[in-house]
Amino acid sequence: ARKPLFPSAEVLATTQDRVTEKKFVNSLKIATAPFAPVNTAMELSAAFAKIGFPAILKTARMGYDGKGQVKLEKGDDLASAWRSIGEKPAVLEGFVKFEREISVVIARSLDGKTAAYEPVENLHRNHILHTSTVPAKIPPALAKDAINIATKITKALNYVGVLAVEMFVAKKGAKRELLVNEIAPRVHNSGHWTIDGATASQFEQHIRAVAGWPLNAPKRTGKQVTMTNLIGDEVLGWDKIAKEPGASVHLYGKGAAKPGRKMGHVTRVKV
Repeated sequence: ARKPLFPSAEVLATTQDRVTEKKFVNSLKIATAPFAPVNTAMELSAAFAKIGFPAILKTARMGYDGKGQVKLEKGDDLASAWRSIGEKPAVLEGFVKFEREISVVIARSLDGKTAAYEPVENLHRNHILHTSTVPAKIPPALAKDAINIATKITKALNYVGVLAVEMFVAKKGAKRELLVNEIAPRVHNSGHWTIDGATASQFEQHIRAVAGWPLNAPKRTGKQVTMTNLIGDEVLGWDKIAKEPGASVHLYGKGAAKPGRKMGHVTRVKV
């Protein structure tokens, strides 16, 4: 017998392709970085002329943690860049000079009700998420705007479950604007702080959403909560970290601690 699937195949069709995703976001009158689809080396040259430099060339599918992308500056060899991503369908994005990166983790239930966590501020190191901290250092009005954007996206997708929306905070004249970078249709690395630092974790919220149970209205449990990924050999010091007051260590049970591999994370809650 057929069973409902969450997220749905339609959601995955939209979010697994960067070009399709960005067109969808723009159709909601939500801003992204300027972009152009690229399917051939000739199209890359035309896209570069349109977008300008610097720019980021990314594969349309299957890229994560900096994989499948290359930064392009004026005078760079475009043919070489095209080959470096395997000559696969791609998107050229204008490089955004942002103040900070944030994300909103939000749950939407079967009955269409939503519950969002406050925006989290993310720092990356070598293209991999290093820390996620709440509260994010943004004005309350901007935090509200970020939650509204995430809510609008989940409703337009008719989404059920937990979803994360990654955004850039960029300056536009004297004002700040939010640019959607990526939609992640799943529980998210930047939401792991909720396991130890919120009244309900993103995992509980996801189960509640897909099971048709009432969603919690999750709140932060400390003045500040920071989640730090343990990458590669960093995991070897987990026992010392676990002795820190307010620290909770989570190990993922992976084998070799390879460079760039997420082996676990630690959450530090300041009461």
